[in-house]
Amino acid sequence: MTRPHIEPFCDRDVHFKNMSLPGFGSGFQYKMLSLDRDFGSCTMTVQMAGGYKQAPGFSYSELEMIIIEGTLTVGDRVCNRGHYFFVPAGYALPAIKAEQGALVLMMHNTGEPSFVESDEHHPACRTDLYHDVDTYADIVWRPGNLVSPSVASGCMIKLLNFNPQTFAMTFLYCMTPHFHQDNISYHDCAEEGYHLWGTSWMMQFGDLPTGGYFWRPPYINHGAFASELGCIAIGRTDSKLFNHFHYNPWSTPGENEERSAARLAKRDPVLYKWCVNKAHNHPHGPEDFEDTMQRRGGHTHADGTHHRDH
Repeated sequence: MTRPHIEPFCDRDVHFKNMSLPGFGSGFQYKMLSLDRDFGSCTMTVQMAGGYKQAPGFSYSELEMIIIEGTLTVGDRVCNRGHYFFVPAGYALPAIKAEQGALVLMMHNTGEPSFVESDEHHPACRTDLYHDVDTYADIVWRPGNLVSPSVASGCMIKLLNFNPQTFAMTFLYCMTPHFHQDNISYHDCAEEGYHLWGTSWMMQFGDLPTGGYFWRPPYINHGAFASELGCIAIGRTDSKLFNHFHYNPWSTPGENEERSAARLAKRDPVLYKWCVNKAHNHPHGPEDFEDTMQRRGGHTHADGTHHRDH
């Protein structure tokens, strides 16, 4: 997920644009929050006008979306505010209707927004990865110690999606009223967040209100944090989330990266020695045999993706 640092930003400060890409039809407007200009992956706030309809079909990009306001009818199911969808590339969703309109956050993770009308999934689709859930009603809030070292008490999490290979994850998080955390943190991963409701404050960037958004590359200092009245947001990472806490607001991303490497050398010295060894030639990382091994109940494609036979 290579995108520039965007923080702070509020989608309420910009106007909607009409979607001009094929397949989306009229009544589909968007606000671009962040964009990878090399691969087209992006995050958008999308307004579907009252009466908007989309035929069954799939995207060539992996898609995550959550309903911010309004209602969507997906096939014969009525999905309300807070409903989350993880849609693998090539997964054909049933027809979608927004009879009274809906505001939706859409995250195209592996390519530009696309739509192919179809009643069938793409043959290479990992259909087993699809899931959706009413995040407000069907998942309970859990303490933020899902990640260790943990955030301060008063920050709660609902895990929505987890990639067991990369440890990338998508989650709801909330700060309870009068939440405060006095340290600074950075991560080894890119981090993305969108405020569904409420305002939080951060020392470097000030207030982030409802509709507030950030795309934060690795090793960017952020914190201390606070929220007077509380907030609810959706967050994502592109790999394992590890909180490197400290109290130096002047450290640079380069210095933070070196500190992270120093901590790896202490924690996993053999792995660190292998990583910095110039004798090997793995510009894209070594091969994981589990990515290409045959599995019972399906077959593995040349690109390493697995497809179950149905």
